[in-house]
Amino acid sequence: MSVILYARVSTADQTIEHQETQARKAGFEIDTVIADHGSSGLNTLLRERAEGRRLYDMLRKGDTLVVRWVDRLGRNYQDVCDAIREFMRRGVTIRTVINNMTFDGATTDPIQQAVRDALIAFMAATAQAQAEATKEAQRAGIAHARAKDTKYRGRKPTYDRNQYQLVLDMLASGAGASAIAKASDLTRQTVLRIKSAPDQAEAALLAWGH
Repeated sequence: MSVILYARVSTADQTIEHQETQARKAGFEIDTVIADHGSSGLNTLLRERAEGRRLYDMLRKGDTLVVRWVDRLGRNYQDVCDAIREFMRRGVTIRTVINNMTFDGATTDPIQQAVRDALIAFMAATAQAQAEATKEAQRAGIAHARAKDTKYRGRKPTYDRNQYQLVLDMLASGAGASAIAKASDLTRQTVLRIKSAPDQAEAALLAWGH
């Protein structure tokens, strides 16, 4: 029985190491790290990614699959639901670093199954909605940055791309500002500023080349 961390990064500014560090700090003892680099979770299904295919091949009954949040598996609603249900049918336990959630196929009670499946569906839908909102924020951020005097970049952001993405992910999962601040090593004020104006937060990163 193995504990496998699946990590995915879609840009050069994100790092696999950051996701692994988060998982280990949360108490997970990782045996194997499987990671896809430069893969869109919205447009590329898990089975279509090189390491995603490897993940499908590796997982066996009794294994634990760890992901930072379900959006690392993907940001396509149907694909995420299908993947989690397929892994549960195999006897795999899926655990998230954010919110420390656990999904498995152990229960046979239909009510508990319905609640579990509804939660999976909600999280998958939230992942897709958040991805679409992020793309819109990026478009708005680019437009905002272009509209400004290119010689004036404003104050350098107090957060990097990884922290910005973590804030968005945790906001999408329903986490509060204080919990996000603690997890991201940012001030609560910075988290609230990103929450209130993600396009401006994105623009600030772009202006400084992040």
